[in-house]
Amino acid sequence: MGRKNNTHVPDFILMGLTDSEEIQLVLFMLFLLIYLVTVLGNAGMILITRLDLQLHTPMYFFLRHLSFLDLSYSTVITPKTLQNLLTSTKYISYTSCFTQMSFFVFLGATECFLLSSMAYDRYVAICNPLYYPVVMSARFCSHLIFGSYVIGFVDSFVNGLCMSRLNFCDSNVIHHFFCDTTPVLALSCTDTHGIEIMIFIVAGSTLMVSLITISVSYVSILSTILKITSTSGKKKAFSTCASHLLGVAIFYGTMIFTYLKPSKSYSLGKDQMASVFYTIVIPMLNPLIYSLRNKEVKNALLRVMRKGEGSGQLK
Repeated sequence: MGRKNNTHVPDFILMGLTDSEEIQLVLFMLFLLIYLVTVLGNAGMILITRLDLQLHTPMYFFLRHLSFLDLSYSTVITPKTLQNLLTSTKYISYTSCFTQMSFFVFLGATECFLLSSMAYDRYVAICNPLYYPVVMSARFCSHLIFGSYVIGFVDSFVNGLCMSRLNFCDSNVIHHFFCDTTPVLALSCTDTHGIEIMIFIVAGSTLMVSLITISVSYVSILSTILKITSTSGKKKAFSTCASHLLGVAIFYGTMIFTYLKPSKSYSLGKDQMASVFYTIVIPMLNPLIYSLRNKEVKNALLRVMRKGEGSGQLK
């Protein structure tokens, strides 16, 4: 297990979630089911928002990209986790490990700023409805999406640059079910204090800037809603952002719990459970949250199904 060679170890061992074969089989079936629902739910959301013309609005443009990110996010983590639950050898190559980590950071950071963009979209829709078509133009929405991906790439690049400076001498056993930053840092035989500070600053800045943007947007939204006199008007305004607010609370709650703390306070059981939630469960929940609470998505699904039936009958 120990390796005296240092930075370029040929592989790591992912310890996974449990040593019990019975529990591993149960987790495999559960995670496989969740992954299938994730793929169907997010792919379905992408298709519906593309096929139905009434959903060609900024809100659903952002939602389509959120579904794409969730689908990618889950695919980066879940298949390898499923493979490891069925095999006794849980090796992952050095290159595969750091590739997985880079994509994980890239997609996570991108999603943070995408959620910020969605909050701003709801702010403009509720607080400045007359200017909404002008402010949230197709060009501006594309710039917001592009900016989110650029920030995600920068975060991933900085994280990768920091992690590439690590040396691994004593052990190649990662006490986690995927290559996350904190447990990989814990393996290094060199001083990681400076690297931890840099990663903490970058990850913390990403989380806090996006969270502040979301908070300011929703404070303004709440202030506007409270000024509406009619109960039906308040209910309608709140319903337009309730799904997004729920998704934000779940995503940021688990991310802050896991990452905005020193690596020394890493708790194997608690942090692994939080990681399962935001890497495997949340990508499944998002399409359910946005579709089950949204009449427009349900109506769009019915229209697409009727259109499909109509074209089938014509043939």
